[in-house]
Amino acid sequence: MSVKHFDVSQLPSLEHMTAKEEAQRRMKTVRFIEETCRLLRLPRVATATATVFFHRFYAKHSFETHDRFEVAVAAILLAAKTEESPKKLNVVIEEAYKLKTRNIQTGRLSQAATDASPEPASAVHPATTAALDPKSDEFSKLRERVLLLERVILHTIGFELSVTHPYKYILEFSQRAITKKQVEFVNPEETRGVSTSQAQVQLTNKVVQIAMNFANDSFQTSLCLQAAPDQIAIACMYLAFEFAGTRPTQMKTWLEVLGYPEVEQLISICCQIMDLISERKGSDEAMFSKIKATLEKMKDEVVISADEPAAKKIKAA
Repeated sequence: MSVKHFDVSQLPSLEHMTAKEEAQRRMKTVRFIEETCRLLRLPRVATATATVFFHRFYAKHSFETHDRFEVAVAAILLAAKTEESPKKLNVVIEEAYKLKTRNIQTGRLSQAATDASPEPASAVHPATTAALDPKSDEFSKLRERVLLLERVILHTIGFELSVTHPYKYILEFSQRAITKKQVEFVNPEETRGVSTSQAQVQLTNKVVQIAMNFANDSFQTSLCLQAAPDQIAIACMYLAFEFAGTRPTQMKTWLEVLGYPEVEQLISICCQIMDLISERKGSDEAMFSKIKATLEKMKDEVVISADEPAAKKIKAA
């Protein structure tokens, strides 16, 4: 299933809801997947794979057709197997159900928002105040639905279980850029009193951690449908360089440091990640404005560099 150039304006759910509502459902369900995986103590790569399976499923199906939380459970089950961290089906269902129940009881999730089936909610989900008995008919029905959805996901993604994530590219890119001393802290106090090698380690650790966090955030959007993992990684690295308080060295531009990525794609990815995190309390609006201004300058640099050959030809003539 090729997702590199997926047009998110064609998502099936947009026939029934606005783009904002569709994005909100993705974000909330991915957070549910992340929390369930944390409770199951699954490795981060399994969590990431589960979210990619989820996003790819709803690139072909509507939220109105399948219960997104049951799809999430099936995606977790499949991803755990794929990433060699298998969990028993009953355990996955129990943890996911308990989390969903807590979210409904605390008001973080409405019962109606979870029901995509034409059946009455009471027939699909047991009362949220009761424990889910593994021996009950409700559990058996839920178990059967999850197993069926696991097969539907497999067919939907064309049995392409191997998923590459931005993480590996973040590590590769950070090593290359920092080892070649292409970036440095703006504030020299950051590395005062330490050796050059220690300063590189300090810079690498800080930038990589921030970039990894941005990569994690990206999974709450449909970016994995819109761009390749290396493109997402470059955008996360650029954001991390800015948030870590660094700048290019040797009179380089950010475009040179980043390896001349496709600028429109870079801007789109960065803005989608910033739009996501700008909704959080304490977000740095000044930094967002600075980054957006720098991205616009990058776009201008590309236009100027594209015009240079033509200008030279005119001059020669």
